[in-house]
Amino acid sequence: MRSTKAIINLKAVQHNLAVIRQFAPSSKVMAVIKADAYGHGIVPIAQSLQQADLIAVACMYEAVKLRAALVSSSILLLEGFFDQGELTQVIELNLDTVVHQQKQVDEIITLAKSYSGQKKIKVWLKLDTGMNRLGFNQQEFLAAYQSLNQCSLIESVTLMSHFACADDINNPMSQKQVKQFEAVCQGLSGELSIANSAGIIAWPESHFDWVRPGIALFGCSPMLGFDGLAHHFEPVMTLQSQLITIRNISVGESVGYGANWQAKSETRLGIVAIGYGDGYPRHAEEGTPVWINGKTYPLVGKVSMDMLAVDLGNEDEFSIGEQVILWGEKLPVEIIARHSRTIAYTLLCGVTSRVSFEYIQV
Repeated sequence: MRSTKAIINLKAVQHNLAVIRQFAPSSKVMAVIKADAYGHGIVPIAQSLQQADLIAVACMYEAVKLRAALVSSSILLLEGFFDQGELTQVIELNLDTVVHQQKQVDEIITLAKSYSGQKKIKVWLKLDTGMNRLGFNQQEFLAAYQSLNQCSLIESVTLMSHFACADDINNPMSQKQVKQFEAVCQGLSGELSIANSAGIIAWPESHFDWVRPGIALFGCSPMLGFDGLAHHFEPVMTLQSQLITIRNISVGESVGYGANWQAKSETRLGIVAIGYGDGYPRHAEEGTPVWINGKTYPLVGKVSMDMLAVDLGNEDEFSIGEQVILWGEKLPVEIIARHSRTIAYTLLCGVTSRVSFEYIQV
């Protein structure tokens, strides 16, 4: 059986939630687990985050999956509902919803006129403070707020916005967004939320009533140039495989497609059973570290669909079947992301269905 697998440490998720509460002790925590919990498995992650005050997903598909698995936590739809059918599901499944455009406001008001049930909706009204993706401008926001507050279908309105550059402590945009958010919301009733993972760590003035960690829950740093360990987070996913063969090569010999790497001395190559078909980045550069038996060794040659090659040198002893860690415990995924000119998010979300997942509590 192919040994490539992702070990998901659920205890690390709970540890990271506790660390986040230390960063923002006066705020409630919305655990963002969209995109299959950043590639970790949405159902087991949700089940391990019952201590969070709210769970957030991107869309109805993810919420339905959680309710089908009998996850009873409060759930927020970050993209909101897309039509009247989904709005009805919001009520039936007891979901909270973000409202970020007038069409959604209109559909809520229309449904309220004919709705005879007892349930009401908790709405998160989104102000655009510069992200320019979802949300109302200031005038639209205030008008939508008044309309929703007067609607019989609404239980509460929470006021929210979203950071664009919080990962960069030298960028003044985050402070401007916080000031704009506070100014627009001044005098309005309702709790406030703007802080994502980076806001939690770097911008304490943004914590308000709710914080919204995503990548931090999974042990990664949201800050440019940092690893999760710098904030006392623990990696949740460890991606591992094994050496399937060891080859001795001579000076000038190459490995992999394109033959773009050549040995400068006699050496041994370790061939590892993982590739871009499993989600390991094809564009990982030469020298990307791979962890084997207590040390890191450099990746050489191009990553192929099922395998990659590592320069084992000539000093250490190895055996076929040796465990190899590609990222996670012992080797932060942020390091692999930097060597691949991408971000940790894409690597975690990109692990494919060919990889088996194993959930542990250690």
